[in-house]
Amino acid sequence: MIAPEIAKQVLAEALRTGGDLAEIYVEDRTSLSLGLDDGRLENAVRGADRGAGIRVFFGNLVTYAYTDDLSEASLLEAARVAAAAAKGNNSAQVIDLTQRKSPLEFPILKPFDALSIREKAELLQKMDAAARDYHDAIVQVTVTYNEVQRRVWIYNSDGLYVEDDRNFVEVLGGVIAQRDDVLQRVGEGFGAQSGLELLDSKDVEAHMRDLADSAVRMLDARPCPAGEMTVVMCNGWGGVLFHEACGHQMEADFITKGTSAYAGKVGQQVASPIITALDDATIPGRRGSFRFDDDGVAAQRTVLIENGVLVDYMWDLVEARRAGRESTGNGRRQSFRHLPMPRMTNTFIDNGDAAPEDIIADTKYGIYIKRMAGGQADIARGDFVFNATEAYLIENGKLTAPVRGATVMGNGPKVLMEVDAIGNDLALDPGQGMCGKGQVARVSVGQPTIRLPKVMVGGTDEPAGGVMAV
Repeated sequence: MIAPEIAKQVLAEALRTGGDLAEIYVEDRTSLSLGLDDGRLENAVRGADRGAGIRVFFGNLVTYAYTDDLSEASLLEAARVAAAAAKGNNSAQVIDLTQRKSPLEFPILKPFDALSIREKAELLQKMDAAARDYHDAIVQVTVTYNEVQRRVWIYNSDGLYVEDDRNFVEVLGGVIAQRDDVLQRVGEGFGAQSGLELLDSKDVEAHMRDLADSAVRMLDARPCPAGEMTVVMCNGWGGVLFHEACGHQMEADFITKGTSAYAGKVGQQVASPIITALDDATIPGRRGSFRFDDDGVAAQRTVLIENGVLVDYMWDLVEARRAGRESTGNGRRQSFRHLPMPRMTNTFIDNGDAAPEDIIADTKYGIYIKRMAGGQADIARGDFVFNATEAYLIENGKLTAPVRGATVMGNGPKVLMEVDAIGNDLALDPGQGMCGKGQVARVSVGQPTIRLPKVMVGGTDEPAGGVMAV
């Protein structure tokens, strides 16, 4: 998008007042979103956005300016604005830009234009019909298709020049079943960093029938019991609990500010010895993967916890410079209008050695959570509240009655210490994770089946005031 010789001039201008590092982040994004509601195409939006951000480092002081005009004059003006925070003489020099290549390959086998917009809309209509035809209790169906192509170029005055091309496909479905005055909603999607080959690998109509089946079955659910009990959490999506209640506390900005429960605890036991947790941006096809992060640092696999011991945090360039260490490649930004910050990528608890069916068989009484919905977490304390859209009683080692209104609450660091069983069925989520932290980022979460021996469960019959405020 920008010729290297122009990038070098812009970087020199950004360093003119005494900065020690300057960076240009260029982005070109195109997108398509289609939304079907009750059989009608209610939303069809195409978008395009491009621009550049100029960042200048003066030691630990960082300034930023951005523009959606990629002309040389506009880029030079943005560089002057970013440099205006200081009034000194240029000491750093721009090193010749040398493009770095990544060994990671995220191939696109079927480009987005292989199907027309009409064909994509027809796919949504087939999904809608599959859910409606499943059972007469289905009263509402929503389906959404999203595609995003995001190309980025990063240059800095230390001679860095990298490119990345990130392509995402997402299909989201929601189904509501009703019987008398009882409503049950189940929603789940799938997605990947890929081309339209994702659609060829999925039976999208079967996916919608599965959602419809869950919603209809939950119409017979009894109210969830309330109180402290054992909870067995599903593999895959269950990893959202670790992401929200623990993972954010391992992002370096919370560490350097001293607001995390994990600050200063590297080398200490912070989890059950059977837990190993990782953040890995190198996994092909995953939403949180990339070749280079938004600081231009190569994607990495970072061990956060190993056998219960805290090994490392997730660092971006800014926080790493403050700490006098290397970045772990976790600098991410929503767009060229935003500064990067430490963010998770694909974060998960690693495999254990227990068969998931044995974990359930070894549980005398509790709740099994099969599908999770939204929730809240207090990042500083790690307190969490999560809702389940599909859950079942465990009685004498067997799954029995479905229950509705299940809410799991507790403290992430405390729960992590108490996990007493981890399955051998590691899975990442189906590919729809979005994380908000002032900015929105695509992520993946995951885990095997895990058991929490003692956690507070709120049910539909819970006394008023029993839900923890976070």
